[in-house]
Amino acid sequence: MENIELIKQLREETGVSLGQCKKAIEESGGDLEKAKEILRKWGEDLAGKKSSRSTNEGIIESYIHANGKIGVLVVLKCETDFVARNPEFKELAHNLALHIAAAAPEYLSEEDIPEEVIEKEKNLYREQFKNSGKPDEIIEKIIQGKLETFKKEKVLLNQPYIKDDSKTIRELLNQYISKLGENITIEKFVRLEI
Repeated sequence: MENIELIKQLREETGVSLGQCKKAIEESGGDLEKAKEILRKWGEDLAGKKSSRSTNEGIIESYIHANGKIGVLVVLKCETDFVARNPEFKELAHNLALHIAAAAPEYLSEEDIPEEVIEKEKNLYREQFKNSGKPDEIIEKIIQGKLETFKKEKVLLNQPYIKDDSKTIRELLNQYISKLGENITIEKFVRLEI
Protein backbone atom coordinates (compact mmCIF):
# COMPACT_ATOMS: atom_id res chain seq x y z
CA MET A 1 0.00 0.00 0.00
CA GLU A 2 2.95 2.33 0.69
CA ASN A 3 4.00 2.28 -2.99
CA ILE A 4 0.59 3.61 -4.04
CA GLU A 5 1.05 6.63 -1.74
CA LEU A 6 4.57 7.18 -3.09
CA ILE A 7 3.30 6.96 -6.68
CA LYS A 8 0.55 9.49 -5.89
CA GLN A 9 3.03 11.84 -4.22
CA LEU A 10 5.47 11.55 -7.12
CA ARG A 11 2.64 12.26 -9.58
CA GLU A 12 1.57 15.35 -7.61
CA GLU A 13 5.12 16.68 -7.38
CA THR A 14 6.16 16.04 -10.99
CA GLY A 15 2.97 15.94 -13.06
CA VAL A 16 4.30 12.88 -14.91
CA SER A 17 1.86 10.07 -15.82
CA LEU A 18 0.93 7.49 -13.18
CA GLY A 19 2.45 4.70 -15.29
CA GLN A 20 5.83 6.47 -15.50
CA CYS A 21 5.68 7.29 -11.76
CA LYS A 22 4.98 3.63 -10.96
CA LYS A 23 7.95 2.49 -13.07
CA ALA A 24 10.23 5.08 -11.45
CA ILE A 25 9.16 4.07 -7.91
CA GLU A 26 9.75 0.39 -8.74
CA GLU A 27 13.14 1.12 -10.33
CA SER A 28 14.20 3.26 -7.35
CA GLY A 29 13.19 0.63 -4.80
CA GLY A 30 10.66 2.97 -3.21
CA ASP A 31 13.06 5.94 -2.83
CA LEU A 32 11.14 9.10 -3.75
CA GLU A 33 14.21 11.27 -4.42
CA LYS A 34 15.81 8.57 -6.61
CA ALA A 35 12.50 8.22 -8.46
CA LYS A 36 12.47 11.97 -9.18
CA GLU A 37 16.02 11.70 -10.53
CA ILE A 38 15.01 8.73 -12.71
CA LEU A 39 12.06 10.73 -14.11
CA ARG A 40 14.33 13.72 -14.78
CA LYS A 41 16.75 11.46 -16.69
CA TRP A 42 13.91 9.90 -18.68
CA GLY A 43 12.64 13.42 -19.46
CA GLU A 44 16.08 14.44 -20.76
CA ASP A 45 16.28 11.29 -22.89
CA LEU A 46 12.81 11.91 -24.30
CA ALA A 47 13.60 15.58 -24.94
CA GLY A 48 16.74 14.53 -26.81
CA LYS A 49 14.72 12.17 -29.01
CA LYS A 50 12.02 14.77 -29.70
CA SER A 51 14.37 17.71 -30.25
CA SER A 52 14.65 17.01 -33.99
CA ARG A 53 10.91 17.33 -34.49
CA SER A 54 9.74 20.64 -35.94
CA THR A 55 7.69 23.01 -33.83
CA ASN A 56 5.25 24.87 -36.07
CA GLU A 57 2.45 25.57 -33.60
CA GLY A 58 2.43 27.42 -30.30
CA ILE A 59 1.43 30.61 -28.58
CA ILE A 60 2.70 34.08 -27.80
CA GLU A 61 2.39 34.85 -24.11
CA SER A 62 2.54 38.37 -22.70
CA TYR A 63 3.09 39.61 -19.19
CA ILE A 64 3.02 43.18 -17.90
CA HIS A 65 4.23 43.61 -14.32
CA ALA A 66 1.80 45.29 -11.91
CA ASN A 67 3.84 48.51 -11.84
CA GLY A 68 3.53 48.80 -15.63
CA LYS A 69 7.29 49.22 -16.02
CA ILE A 70 8.29 45.68 -17.10
CA GLY A 71 6.75 43.80 -20.02
CA VAL A 72 7.55 40.45 -21.61
CA LEU A 73 6.56 38.66 -24.81
CA VAL A 74 7.61 35.03 -25.22
CA VAL A 75 7.04 32.80 -28.24
CA LEU A 76 6.63 29.19 -27.09
CA LYS A 77 6.40 26.60 -29.86
CA CYS A 78 5.18 22.99 -29.97
CA GLU A 79 4.37 20.41 -32.62
CA THR A 80 0.56 20.45 -32.68
CA ASP A 81 -2.32 22.84 -32.15
CA PHE A 82 -3.74 20.29 -29.70
CA VAL A 83 -0.81 20.84 -27.30
CA ALA A 84 -0.78 24.61 -27.97
CA ARG A 85 -4.32 24.77 -26.54
CA ASN A 86 -3.45 22.57 -23.55
CA PRO A 87 -3.79 24.44 -20.22
CA GLU A 88 -0.44 23.03 -19.03
CA PHE A 89 1.32 24.39 -22.13
CA LYS A 90 -0.29 27.79 -21.52
CA GLU A 91 0.76 27.62 -17.88
CA LEU A 92 4.35 26.91 -18.98
CA ALA A 93 4.27 29.93 -21.33
CA HIS A 94 2.94 32.15 -18.54
CA ASN A 95 5.54 30.91 -16.04
CA LEU A 96 8.31 31.51 -18.59
CA ALA A 97 7.07 35.09 -19.10
CA LEU A 98 7.07 35.63 -15.31
CA HIS A 99 10.56 34.15 -15.06
CA ILE A 100 11.87 36.40 -17.85
CA ALA A 101 10.34 39.47 -16.17
CA ALA A 102 12.01 38.59 -12.85
CA ALA A 103 15.36 37.12 -13.98
CA ALA A 104 16.04 39.49 -16.92
CA PRO A 105 17.95 37.08 -19.20
CA GLU A 106 19.71 38.70 -22.15
CA TYR A 107 20.12 35.65 -24.40
CA LEU A 108 18.04 32.57 -25.15
CA SER A 109 20.98 30.16 -25.47
CA GLU A 110 24.77 30.26 -25.18
CA GLU A 111 25.01 30.23 -28.99
CA ASP A 112 23.19 33.60 -29.03
CA ILE A 113 25.96 35.38 -27.10
CA PRO A 114 28.04 37.36 -29.62
CA GLU A 115 31.73 36.41 -29.63
CA GLU A 116 32.69 40.03 -28.94
CA VAL A 117 30.67 39.95 -25.70
CA ILE A 118 32.54 36.80 -24.59
CA GLU A 119 35.88 38.42 -25.47
CA LYS A 120 34.93 41.61 -23.63
CA GLU A 121 34.07 39.57 -20.51
CA LYS A 122 37.35 37.61 -20.73
CA ASN A 123 39.35 40.84 -21.07
CA LEU A 124 37.52 42.36 -18.11
CA TYR A 125 38.34 39.31 -15.96
CA ARG A 126 41.98 39.28 -17.15
CA GLU A 127 42.27 42.93 -16.19
CA GLN A 128 40.96 42.12 -12.69
CA PHE A 129 43.72 39.53 -12.15
CA LYS A 130 46.50 41.30 -14.07
CA ASN A 131 48.54 42.21 -10.97
CA SER A 132 47.39 39.35 -8.75
CA GLY A 133 50.63 37.40 -9.07
CA LYS A 134 48.68 34.23 -9.86
CA PRO A 135 50.05 31.88 -12.56
CA ASP A 136 48.48 32.24 -16.03
CA GLU A 137 46.91 28.75 -15.97
CA ILE A 138 45.16 29.55 -12.65
CA ILE A 139 43.93 32.87 -14.04
CA GLU A 140 42.56 31.07 -17.14
CA LYS A 141 40.69 28.58 -14.91
CA ILE A 142 39.23 31.47 -12.90
CA ILE A 143 38.20 33.20 -16.13
CA GLN A 144 36.46 30.02 -17.36
CA GLY A 145 34.61 29.76 -14.04
CA LYS A 146 33.53 33.40 -14.24
CA LEU A 147 32.37 32.88 -17.84
CA GLU A 148 30.23 29.92 -16.75
CA THR A 149 28.67 32.10 -14.03
CA PHE A 150 28.07 34.86 -16.61
CA LYS A 151 26.30 32.36 -18.91
CA LYS A 152 24.19 31.02 -16.03
CA GLU A 153 23.05 34.57 -15.20
CA LYS A 154 22.49 35.88 -18.74
CA VAL A 155 21.26 32.84 -20.71
CA LEU A 156 17.59 31.96 -20.24
CA LEU A 157 17.99 28.20 -20.75
CA ASN A 158 20.82 28.09 -18.17
CA GLN A 159 19.08 30.14 -15.48
CA PRO A 160 17.71 28.46 -12.35
CA TYR A 161 13.90 28.55 -12.55
CA ILE A 162 12.62 31.23 -10.16
CA LYS A 163 9.78 29.05 -8.84
CA ASP A 164 12.06 26.04 -8.23
CA ASP A 165 15.78 26.80 -8.32
CA SER A 166 16.65 23.09 -8.19
CA LYS A 167 16.05 23.02 -11.96
CA THR A 168 17.10 25.18 -14.87
CA ILE A 169 14.75 26.53 -17.53
CA ARG A 170 16.15 23.87 -19.89
CA GLU A 171 15.21 21.15 -17.36
CA LEU A 172 11.76 22.73 -16.94
CA LEU A 173 11.24 22.54 -20.72
CA ASN A 174 12.39 18.90 -20.71
CA GLN A 175 9.89 18.14 -17.94
CA TYR A 176 7.05 19.56 -20.07
CA ILE A 177 8.29 17.74 -23.17
CA SER A 178 8.08 14.52 -21.17
CA LYS A 179 4.68 15.42 -19.71
CA LEU A 180 3.05 16.58 -22.98
CA GLY A 181 4.86 14.17 -25.33
CA GLU A 182 5.92 16.78 -27.89
CA ASN A 183 8.97 18.85 -28.65
CA ILE A 184 8.66 22.31 -27.07
CA THR A 185 10.96 25.22 -27.85
CA ILE A 186 11.24 28.83 -26.83
CA GLU A 187 11.59 30.54 -30.19
CA LYS A 188 12.30 34.00 -28.83
CA PHE A 189 11.51 36.46 -26.09
CA VAL A 190 11.52 40.21 -25.58
CA ARG A 191 11.79 41.92 -22.20
CA LEU A 192 11.12 45.64 -21.97
CA GLU A 193 11.75 47.80 -18.92
CA ILE A 194 11.30 51.47 -18.17
